[in-house]
Amino acid sequence: MQNIKLTLEYDGTRYHGWQKQPDVITVQQELENALFELFHQKISVIAAARTDAGVHAKQQVVNFIASKPLSPITIECALNSFLPKDIRVKNSQVVPLGFNARHDALYKIYGYLIYNFSVSSPLYRKFSWWVSFSLDIQKMREASQFLIGKHDFSSFQAQGSPSFSTIQKIEKIKLYKRGHFIFFFMKGRGFLYKMVRNIVGTLVEVGRSKISSSQIRDILNAKDRRKAGPTAPPQGLYLLKVGYPKQM
Repeated sequence: MQNIKLTLEYDGTRYHGWQKQPDVITVQQELENALFELFHQKISVIAAARTDAGVHAKQQVVNFIASKPLSPITIECALNSFLPKDIRVKNSQVVPLGFNARHDALYKIYGYLIYNFSVSSPLYRKFSWWVSFSLDIQKMREASQFLIGKHDFSSFQAQGSPSFSTIQKIEKIKLYKRGHFIFFFMKGRGFLYKMVRNIVGTLVEVGRSKISSSQIRDILNAKDRRKAGPTAPPQGLYLLKVGYPKQM
């Protein structure tokens, strides 16, 4: 018996998110179908994050228990031969039996990409949010600093989310502009449902002077989703990295 850790990369455009759901195509279902082809038995995987419909991943991490011993390179090559071309196993390794991709994660880094130009791009439309109006990146940076640290992020959680602690800690937020692109990077141990996209949508409102930088503190304190900005669309969001202890 082996515990196998996989690192996946995928284009989430045509998927209804990571998690299995009846009658729709999901990344988890495609991976478990490929595992069935390889091991000839039903295998359930545990993922570090449950990405939403249309969201992409540069480094999604999963683990599963394999009853048949196979080398990591055999698993990697075989799964890639069974998986659709928009999902790829980038790495496979044997880890301790107690390893859990979700519970052992120390942090996650999400990225968000905005294409900021007056005319949309056919090339980037599936992988970025097209924002046609001018954005003040400096104001957005200033506003983002109010979000760093441990806070109640109720105002940035999607309405109707499952009830559990809304206290989360954002370790770092960075914004960069390169040409017509604006890049967001957020690092934290955990994120509420649609929290990253709601933060991005709110910072865009700051960038277009609909919300002031100082209002971010008031939005946090309100603990009311209606006080924050709109939800940024899914296609600009990427799960970039999941961090683990060195021995894992």
